[in-house]
Amino acid sequence: MSTTGATADPLAALATLPGVPEAVESVRKAVDRVYGHRIMRRRSNEITSEAALRGARGSAALSGADWALEEVRRRSDFGEGDARTVGAALRVTAEGGQLLSIWRQSPLRVLARLHLVAAASKEDEVGRPRRDGEPVHEPLVELPLPGAAEVAGRLDGLSELVVAGGSAPALVTAAVVHGELVALRPFGSYNGVVARAAERIVLVGSGLDPKAVCPSEAGHGELGRAAYVAALEGYVSGTPEGMAAWITHCGRAVELGARESTAVCEALQRGAA
Repeated sequence: MSTTGATADPLAALATLPGVPEAVESVRKAVDRVYGHRIMRRRSNEITSEAALRGARGSAALSGADWALEEVRRRSDFGEGDARTVGAALRVTAEGGQLLSIWRQSPLRVLARLHLVAAASKEDEVGRPRRDGEPVHEPLVELPLPGAAEVAGRLDGLSELVVAGGSAPALVTAAVVHGELVALRPFGSYNGVVARAAERIVLVGSGLDPKAVCPSEAGHGELGRAAYVAALEGYVSGTPEGMAAWITHCGRAVELGARESTAVCEALQRGAA
């Protein structure tokens, strides 16, 4: 993870990169539009549930299981093939809401729990960072894979940043958490699913989206795999331009997630009319 100079709050420096302040403001306006909708005052729980479903679908799509929303909605068997990925995304999305209070005190504990839930296995490698020589299965992401020692050090650094807090906007923190986890791929599987869930935890826990109705995972899915991988390459480059491109990409994903929930609000309103 790269920042633009040594400061007490390195993430705050990223918030000043070209295009990032505009992305932060655009996200805030998009979120405000959803929360200002009249349906949110009466049926916010329904919007939250639908957002979780759509977010899980988008996250699974980026990990190679691109199912139609209605297929995700109707299925109950998630034990084999692509269905395992969809099931992992659904479980992790549901679990994330239970971990908000733990995140700011122990983010590494939350990440371990998310991977345990995603993998749904009791194997030794589940719920802990990988060791040297252990394989990593992460469809569609072919970035250079850091060694175990680098992973451990960078995870500790990321944890310290989260626990310390700071003045960086929620979008910036969420984008860095997401990007760092996919860059590191600390687990043997489901790193993308865990990373996107962690991004959402930051957005919700920060107060930007307290009811979890702006599913960034859905937005990432809509933007597509090619754009996702290209933006991740910018993050991994560590250059100011690459970091700004990744943060603004994440901002666009949040906006699209907000648009999804606005459309759900509109549909519910028409149905109630």
